[in-house]
This record gives sequence, structure tokens and C-alpha cells, in this order.
Amino acid sequence: MTTPTSPSTTTPPTATPATFPRLSPSNIHVLIVGAGFAGLTAAIECDRKGHRVTVLEKSPHLLPLGDIISFGQNSSRFFAKWLRRVSRRWTRWCTSTTSSGFIRGRARWGGGLRGGGDGGGGEADGGCGACCGGGAVEGAEKGDSHTGWIGEDVHFLAAAIKGGKEMSWVCTHKDEGSIEESWQFPGKIEDVLRVVEGWDPLVVELVKLTPPERLFYYKLVFRDPLPTFISPQARTALIGDAAHPFLPTSIQGASQAMEDGVVLAACLDKAGKGKVQEAVRVWERIRYERVHKIQQTGVATREQWHKADWDAIWKDPESMHLKREAWILDFDAEADAYARYDAVREELESENGVRS
Repeated sequence: MTTPTSPSTTTPPTATPATFPRLSPSNIHVLIVGAGFAGLTAAIECDRKGHRVTVLEKSPHLLPLGDIISFGQNSSRFFAKWLRRVSRRWTRWCTSTTSSGFIRGRARWGGGLRGGGDGGGGEADGGCGACCGGGAVEGAEKGDSHTGWIGEDVHFLAAAIKGGKEMSWVCTHKDEGSIEESWQFPGKIEDVLRVVEGWDPLVVELVKLTPPERLFYYKLVFRDPLPTFISPQARTALIGDAAHPFLPTSIQGASQAMEDGVVLAACLDKAGKGKVQEAVRVWERIRYERVHKIQQTGVATREQWHKADWDAIWKDPESMHLKREAWILDFDAEADAYARYDAVREELESENGVRS
């Protein structure tokens, strides 16, 4: 029998300066309301930067709810940085008739992440469902998959996660209903079946297999951009969907929420305790234009899908490919914040005629 030399995997290793480096205490106290993607990212990054953090969250439990959430490479770089203390990449494996184990190295962290959130939107109404059990989609039996179907004013996305043990789907379609009563309410299987009538039998069967109690409608409604993300005295900031809700077709809502948190922590680090208000103002200037430009990509993608010219697509299938633009994905928000901070601060000072 070979005995593994790796640490126990039942208890996460204690964070040390080598595995989860933190800067010296800044004496800045950050109060975060809401443990969403933006709030948790801000909390982790502020902790790394030496700030004291308090997080307030009204929900007593973190539960999977609704939509399919994805993270672009612009935000996955943050996970890679954080997870060093709980991850290992195993380089050798030993087995015997009585035991097996990892030898050394770090395992690559991975898996499905699912969450729910109210995106910004258009005149679409999204029905979200979750179906537990195998067999609904062939790919689910073989592992994780993400499949999409597109039609006039409708698109349907289905994701199999956890090795095919769970599935979720979202159907976005044109809707003329009222939103006076609620942003979210129970959905009806028969309503979705009417929307996908005549579609791929795979889609129809997936909808039929969805437990009715797990189907919800989420209204997606356009919002005008907020004139500012910060309070008049620059001591409070809105981040994530609270500041800039995204259409799901942007595929950047969660990533931009995370960028908000990373950049805010970096700005506070650059400014220091005596200039918190300066940091908040610089943060807003750095983030404002970028998030609004990326919001527009969601509108463009939805129109590309819902108003597709199928004759043209048959001639050029690549015209339907997602535009994975480098200025969005090949972007290090933290490095950019540190690089631009001083120039943005000087720009604000020049505009105001006084120091921030």
C-alpha cells in the first residue's frame, strides 16, 4: 500500500501569507450589503487588500435559484487567484487493493456554478426551470453541457451540471404582460410549451419533465442608465446589478459584478484611509463607461438571435457565432485600476478645480 503525502482533503488548509497573501491592515472598514457576486467579490478583495470587512445578507441560506450564470475569462482570473489555498494540481496518483490517494501538487478546481439574479432587459420575459434527473438531454448522461436553440423572438438555453445529475434551462421570449404585481412569479409548463410548439422534440421533452414547482418567470425590463453609482459625499456606492443590470445575452453580468468588487478594493488600496471618498469617485469613473458599453452587447446579441436572417446564416453559419471581443475578455480589471488610478484622479481634480 502506498500512503499519500498530500494534506487531508477533509479540512481546508489554514490560510497563510504564502497561500492567500494579504496586505497590511489599512484601517479602512468596508460595509457590504448583499452577498451576491459583486458583494462577495468586494469582500474577498477588500480582505486581501488589508481592509476590514463586514457583510450583511438578509437571506439565511445560499441556495441555487433560477438562471444559468457564466463567468468570462476576464473574471475567471480572480477565481484562479483566490483558490490557491483550497486547490491542488495532482501530478501523480497511486492505487492498491486497499486504498488510493494523490501524491503531490495542486488539483485544478472546476465545476458548475449556478445562481439567480434580476437582470436588466428588454421586452422579454424569461421562464427559468430546473429539472433533476437523467435522460432529458443526451449530453446530460455524458457530463456537463450547454446547448442553445434560437427562433424568432425566442431563445432557449439548457445546461447540464454536476456530471449530468442536474439540469436547468431558460427560455426568453417576447412578452406583453404587466409587471405591476411582481418581478418574479411561478411559471406554468403549458405556457412554455406554447412558446416552443413545433421546436426540437428535445426542448419539448425537457420542458415537460420539469417539476412545475421549479418553474419561475422573471421579467426583464429595460432601465435607463443611472446618472451615478455613488452618493453625493462618495461614501456609498452601488455595485453589480444594483448599479447596472445586464441582459442575460450579454453573458457578462456576473463578470462585471466581480470586476466592480475587484476595482473598488484596488482603488481603496491606492487611496488609503484618509482618501476613501477620492477612491470611490475614481472607482466610478473607471467603471462607468466600461459597464455601459458592455451592457449594449447584450442588446445586440439578443437582436442577432431573435431577428436572425436564416437564409444568410445557411450561407455563412459563422455569422451567428458569439462575438467574444478581446476588449471585454482579455482584460485584467485589477491591473487596469492600479495603472489608471493616478491619471483618473488628476482628471477628476481638473474637472472639479479642487482635490478630490
